[in-house]
Amino acid sequence: MLAKTYAAAVNGLNVQIVTVETSVENGQQVILTGLGDEAVRESLSRVRTAFRYSNIHFPLKSITINLSPANLRKEGSGFDLPIAIGILAADEDIPTDRLGDYMLMGEIGLDGKLKPIKGALPIAIKAREKGFKGLIVPKENEYEAAVVNNLEVYGMETLLNVVDFLSGNSDAEPLVYDTRKVFSEQQYKFTLDFADVKGQENVKRALEVAAAGGHNLIMIGPPGSGKSMMAKRLPSILPPLSLSESLETTKIYSVAGKMQAGQSLISQRPFRSPHHTISQVALVGGGTNPAPGEISLAHNGVLFADELPEFNKQTLEVLRQPLEDRKITIARAKYTTEYPCSFMFVASANPCPCGYYGDPTHNCICTPGQRSRYMSKISGPLMDRIDIQCEITPVPFKDLSKVKEGEPSASIRERVIRARKIQEERFSSLSQEDERYSNFESRIHCNAQMSERLIHRYAEPTPEGLELLRTAMERFSLSARAYSRILKVARTIADLAGSESVEPVHLAEAIGYRNLDRGDWAER
Repeated sequence: MLAKTYAAAVNGLNVQIVTVETSVENGQQVILTGLGDEAVRESLSRVRTAFRYSNIHFPLKSITINLSPANLRKEGSGFDLPIAIGILAADEDIPTDRLGDYMLMGEIGLDGKLKPIKGALPIAIKAREKGFKGLIVPKENEYEAAVVNNLEVYGMETLLNVVDFLSGNSDAEPLVYDTRKVFSEQQYKFTLDFADVKGQENVKRALEVAAAGGHNLIMIGPPGSGKSMMAKRLPSILPPLSLSESLETTKIYSVAGKMQAGQSLISQRPFRSPHHTISQVALVGGGTNPAPGEISLAHNGVLFADELPEFNKQTLEVLRQPLEDRKITIARAKYTTEYPCSFMFVASANPCPCGYYGDPTHNCICTPGQRSRYMSKISGPLMDRIDIQCEITPVPFKDLSKVKEGEPSASIRERVIRARKIQEERFSSLSQEDERYSNFESRIHCNAQMSERLIHRYAEPTPEGLELLRTAMERFSLSARAYSRILKVARTIADLAGSESVEPVHLAEAIGYRNLDRGDWAER
């Protein structure tokens, strides 16, 4: 008899329906076709053993299984469940009348228990799109898949549970889950808060400006000055994720297998901090079995590069295009995959090889040439994509010993949200107002994403501000690339102040965030 069950193949964030066609006839040969990888080919061995330990009869007949479309590469162990159910249906051990209503995905252990799979959320979205009544997944994946509305999601613990359900011998109910309620409850739960940070008011202000405009930022200072401490608290002042942003981010984590058991949505902006020994593939994604890299796992959040000059220079260079395009296309001989990667890039660095340049309590033993060579490990094109450069010094003991807490993240976040709303209103109607703007420009959400044309349109300073900027560029030998960055940051500072125009006071603060562009920085 021929039976059909339905599964899905995940390629990047794209999902394609796979029909598992199973034929059981007289004979002894077992054949699996359909371009499956090693994990798929091993499926029959797992299924056969799981049948035995579940007291299910495995047919001693000729079994042919085809994963259609046969020219589509299939990867992973999630095809175990549809293959097992297909064998039982083709051998007439379970009825076939309900198989067309449900998509099945799950790895089967040798004892018959179902184990979690990758990509449950995008698979659930595809199941609803294709009109399936429901989706059957392992118990650990049920909350993740139940995020999708108008789809019955059943979390099963064992193969026998699935057999009983499809045979009509089970009273299993689909998981009912209020996505919006749970999402809103988890958005404001942070374990790290800026109230814990004593002193460093200028750096906290720089982080507030960066959060308000979506600007990339680098902090330069001696060890122990609090660079990592403050960077880890940055997500607590960023605007909360929208539900659509949360779904985008959750899909990436689902495909990467990074979702925790019982987790449904990523409700807070991601914070990824890869070690400086990370490889290019781990950073941008790819590999033998394509997987999202750190830049995609930081989508809609923060990518923090601690001790930036210690990273391999070739590895850092792969960040240049993703920082501009906000997506990464991985092209290999056997596949081409695209992942989104719209993130804030935040970095920290020591100012010199010994680490103590500018530290009032330690003497720096490095020469100006050594300091320049150390910072030159960060290439000009990459530094060109960092809007805010902030110098930081250790907090004196008198400030550390204060009992009074700093300003809490919630207060800073309110100001950031107000500034972001101003920017969203400013950029929301670009494509309708002027057809010259490209699709890329029409998707601008914050000041950091402005093109040169938009800078001249929205961030043009007053005559007094323009004179101040000209004087600063001449006096501090600022590079030409600093000009546009200063105007972007000044526009954000003006938004935080609720000002329609970019005033000299806003430009003065923005100029102060370009310390590394000063020609005499290493010699001061």
